This record gives sequence, C-alpha cells and structure tokens, in this order.
Amino acid sequence: MIPYGHQCIETDDIDAVVQVLQGDWLTTGPLVDKFESALCTYTGACHGIAVNSATSALDIAVQALRMPLGSEIITTPFTFAATNNALLFNGMHPVFADIQKATRNIDPEDIRKRITKKTTAIMYVDYAGHPCDIDEIHEIADEHDLFLIEDAAHALGASYKGKKVGTFADVTVFSFHPVKPITTGEGGAALTDDPRIAENMRLLRSHGIIKENRSTKDQDIAWQYDMTMLGRNYRLSDIQAALGLSQLKKIDRFIEKRNSLATLYQEKLRDISFIELPQTKSDVFHGWHLYTVIMKGVSRNSFFGHMRNNGIGVNVHYIPTYQLSYYKKNVATDISKYPVTEELFKKIITLPLYPTMKESDIDKVEATIKNFDR
Repeated sequence: MIPYGHQCIETDDIDAVVQVLQGDWLTTGPLVDKFESALCTYTGACHGIAVNSATSALDIAVQALRMPLGSEIITTPFTFAATNNALLFNGMHPVFADIQKATRNIDPEDIRKRITKKTTAIMYVDYAGHPCDIDEIHEIADEHDLFLIEDAAHALGASYKGKKVGTFADVTVFSFHPVKPITTGEGGAALTDDPRIAENMRLLRSHGIIKENRSTKDQDIAWQYDMTMLGRNYRLSDIQAALGLSQLKKIDRFIEKRNSLATLYQEKLRDISFIELPQTKSDVFHGWHLYTVIMKGVSRNSFFGHMRNNGIGVNVHYIPTYQLSYYKKNVATDISKYPVTEELFKKIITLPLYPTMKESDIDKVEATIKNFDR
C-alpha cells in the first residue's frame, strides 16, 4: 500500500533522539526552547510556544486572545475537526464561510457576508499547504477590528507573496504530526509577535502556573508557585523537540520534493478526462501537504474503493465540519449556504504525496487511475 502521507525519518533524526534519551532531560527542557527559537528564526516570528499537538496549539491560541464568551468566529467548514473544536472548547461560536473551488481555502467575499456585531475573529486554514488570500482577509480584519488566527497545520514552509507563513496573523499554528511537513511524532506550535499573547500561551500550556521563585537566591521560598490562569498540560518533551530540531534543518528539502512530486502529478494526470487537477495561485509558494483532485462525471466512492483495492492509499480531506454529528446537534447550520463546500466534498480525493515517494510510485498511481472502470 502506498499511503497518502508518511514521515521521512533519517539517521540524523534517530541519533538526535537517542542523544536525548542518554541525557538528563526527557520532558520539557532546554531543547524545547531551542526548537521554539529555531521555528521563530525560520518563519520570522518573535515568539514560539511548542506544545504536544496542533489541537493544543489552537486551543491555547483561542484562549490566549481572551475574547468574550459566545463570540462569533468566522471559520472554514472544510478542515479537520480540531480547527473548530478549539472554538467550542473556549465557549466561542463557529460561523462557517464557504470556500473557493480552486484552492479549497476560505472565500474572503463570503467572510464579509458572515460578519455581525458578535464577530471577534477570523480563523482561516491554509488548506493542503496553499496559503489563503491573506491580504484580503487582513483587510476585512482591519476594517472590523478582528483578531486573526491562522491554522497553518498544513503550511510550514509555504510562502505568501515571498514571505514565509508564520507572521501574518495574531497567532499562527503549525502541526508536527507524522504526515505534516516535519514531525515530532505528535506535536504542534503557536507563533505570535505579541508578547502578551505569547505569555498567555506559555502559561496555558503548563497548567497556568507561574514559578517565579524557582530562580531566587532565597532557598527558603524556592518551592513557591502560583496558578494565574486555567491551563492544561500541553507540554512538548525534549525527546520530541530533538526530533523537531533535526527535521527543521531539512524542511526546505522536504518542501522542494513535495513540489517536484506535485509537478509530476500535474504532468502525468492532466489528460485524464475524469479528473480535475488542483490549482496554485501565482503569489504563493505551495507547501503541498496534500495533493487533491476532483472527480468529474464518475463516482468518488467507487474510485476510492478501486484505488484502495489496488494498493493506493487515497483519502478524503475533509468531511465538512458541520456534517459531523456533534456539530449537527450543537451548531445549527444551513448547508445550502455552502454550495462550493458541498460540491467539493462529494467529489474530492487525496492522492499519495510525501517526501520519500519515488517517481515509480507516481507511475503506479497514474496507472491505477487509468485502469479505473468507469
């Protein structure tokens, strides 16, 4: 089976982890600080807070902004559940906007239609590693004095108008799950240029506890600590940070390989009549976390079964959030307002794409597609 995504772990990654296992620190220690600094250097952000998953990063990002309970956050329905779960965790109300067919990203024009007096933020997702129309979204946010949260779980290493993703929003979130651009096993990070937001997120990832007296010369009170916010245990370990540091050194190579493979797909699949290929806007450098195609005039589910039965690990990204049972019950949504999302969901398929794929793997995917009995 050729999976839709897979990590690329090399000898230096293994050596980095082994070195930590042979040392004194296993949980959160000096390598977490170094990993955060490396992320900031790579993206240009001022502050990085590494956590145990992108879900955790989204949670503390929303909480750190301290928006009023019940605030409306405009967001995309075409994403993994974690994006909008972070809003519900914190008493926010997700308001969905439709997406653009070409990029699968949130549509700025539809964002405008969803703004009310209760709107306090926009949370946008760089689907598949393709940055959103960030200038247009910024213009809307500035006009209405809204926070911006960028779910860039797919987009570490991508660029918008020559600038790397990581500093466009009030908070940007990355994922280090094994299928993402780099991996720490499980892990994520929240980046910001705002020192107040950064301080809040650091507290929230570790129980909301301050340990101001740990460095005091007065050993009689060195045990003291205080809890000032209701945080959780979202800490990343030094074991994971060591892997992240090693992987981050190679991210540009990984992204270049993803782009090379996506170009190969575009060349090999462009003449297949029942497939519509993804598009890339001219002002972005695509991260290509996912390579998705749209089925034309054929059954997506039949095609899915054909590919899986022939060893090609296709997938579907994503079931619209508002179609999930919990959201149907708790977040009333009129799906007729999302025609593009609905159309894409019925037709979209994710083909395999990851840095260790070979051209022969692409050839096998191509051949299996062409053998589909329509």
